[in-house]
Amino acid sequence: MALVENQEDPRVEGEIDNGISCDIPGQTKTSLTVEDFEKHSNDQILVSDFKQMKLEKEAQKNWDLFYKRNTTNFFKDRHWTTREFAELKACREFESQKLVLLEAGCGVGNCIFPLLEEDSNIFVYACDFSARAVDFVKQNPLYSMERCMVFQCDLTKDELQDNVPKDSVDVTTLIFVLSAIHPDKMLQALQNIHKVLKPGGVVLFRDYGLHDHAMQRFKASNKLGENFYVRQDGTRSYFFSKEHLARLFERAGFQRVTNDYVLRQTVNKKEGLCVPRVFLQSKFTKPAPAQSS
Repeated sequence: MALVENQEDPRVEGEIDNGISCDIPGQTKTSLTVEDFEKHSNDQILVSDFKQMKLEKEAQKNWDLFYKRNTTNFFKDRHWTTREFAELKACREFESQKLVLLEAGCGVGNCIFPLLEEDSNIFVYACDFSARAVDFVKQNPLYSMERCMVFQCDLTKDELQDNVPKDSVDVTTLIFVLSAIHPDKMLQALQNIHKVLKPGGVVLFRDYGLHDHAMQRFKASNKLGENFYVRQDGTRSYFFSKEHLARLFERAGFQRVTNDYVLRQTVNKKEGLCVPRVFLQSKFTKPAPAQSS
């Protein structure tokens, strides 16, 4: 089994995982021990309504504080993106075709800048909930307004069309972003993205899957709702089943192309740990308008 660099968002209750990840051959379904199942089935006591409303009200502030503490040092650059999502290259009709990409939830640019370095025929619209994260992107020496436009945006209420033309985006990446949004507002975020995506354009999705190790580490006192938890720093995380994700995208007007679990093992040699990771990697497309006869 070949080991590769840690490719995922490493957050596990706000900690940095400096391990390495490897595929688990032949496995595409999540597994759960009896103890884990009973633990999460019995987590019926939720965080109080008052605290939940406070977390929602202060969601942007909590992400700004996260980037204030960690600056650009928390997440690794995602050089794996083009390898994992071949569509970033394959969707072109010809090699020199200009590709318009939207990264919804860009953070400090860990995906943007590797892509811009690898592909000279790409223009990126990028947005993030955190104004501080957007500032970090603009301060990066690789940032150029000729090839990238970054702006602050709450996907659940701010219109992307204020910065991105309607039906103009070839590919949208949604990587470890939807899980940070309250489940009641996820549909609005997807509908917002749908408006700026070209007919035939695709959304490339990757996020936490149900029963991921990060989910198992949360205590009952961190539970906000079904599969929804709060970290110590006030940021939140949802863990998706592929069935729920498919329903969300279909309600927003997308069609499913691929949608499956990706299993990894994160190995920390220094600590002697090997933990199972469960992610959901998916591709959805915006259907072209039906041709009238």
